[in-house]
Amino acid sequence: MNQQTQHYYLPAPSYWPIIASTALLTLASGFVLFLNHFAPGPYVMVAGALILAYLVFGWFGVVIKESVGGLFSRQVDHSFRWGMGWFIYSEVMFFVAFFVALFYARNVAVPWLGDTKLLWPHFVAHWPTVGPGITEASFTPMKAWGIPAINTLILLSSGATVTWAHWGLIKNNRTQLKIGLIFTILLGVTFLGLQAHEYAEAGFSIKSGIYGTTFFMLTGFHGLHVTLGAIMLTVILFRVMAGHFSAENHFGFEAVAWYWHFVDVVWLLLFVFVYWL
Repeated sequence: MNQQTQHYYLPAPSYWPIIASTALLTLASGFVLFLNHFAPGPYVMVAGALILAYLVFGWFGVVIKESVGGLFSRQVDHSFRWGMGWFIYSEVMFFVAFFVALFYARNVAVPWLGDTKLLWPHFVAHWPTVGPGITEASFTPMKAWGIPAINTLILLSSGATVTWAHWGLIKNNRTQLKIGLIFTILLGVTFLGLQAHEYAEAGFSIKSGIYGTTFFMLTGFHGLHVTLGAIMLTVILFRVMAGHFSAENHFGFEAVAWYWHFVDVVWLLLFVFVYWL
């Protein structure tokens, strides 16, 4: 684990990219069929998800074996860091698109459709809008100082625990590393449970006008990212228990920690612009 080759590792030809393409195509096709109310849609989605799960376990397993075998030089490690950085950047742009859609709907489209002169920086008086099938009396937008505030505290705490775990790894304190990861995973799962409760209690849906659409798209995709982050942290915990990573070589841990901090920052923006303002 502590040994590193001095040569740049070039992997052999692999069939995993083909499986990845098949999984994503199947999953996306099933989702489109589901949206258009075709009966096979859910089954196609499940098939795509199973292929994707096989891909993740298989491909990442190969990479882990290569890492443990000491095949990665410092140049490969540097390439991984650049790759993870660009991946997180692409995720940032993904959420930027949805935040821009929220800004445009709230401060441009809604005032224009309502024939008012209220544009940014003046907030629209009648935001959030009431979607079809919902009356003004029954419509209650999400409040910031309930579950969302608790979830903000939870995610901020999880950012601290994963950093504490990282310190433990650097100091070769494996107990601190494991405890920090366990607490981070538990906090992430708690966040998801509270968000599911919030969704169950919501008096509107993704079809309830532009407010419902932007709310569920932003918070739903963030919840998906928290789910993926929790899964990755669990994999890292299993690897730690198997004796992987050292104070000098632990990019796999760092990559997941970067991703988790990204999820924290996105939630802070969601809390401010979706719930609070």
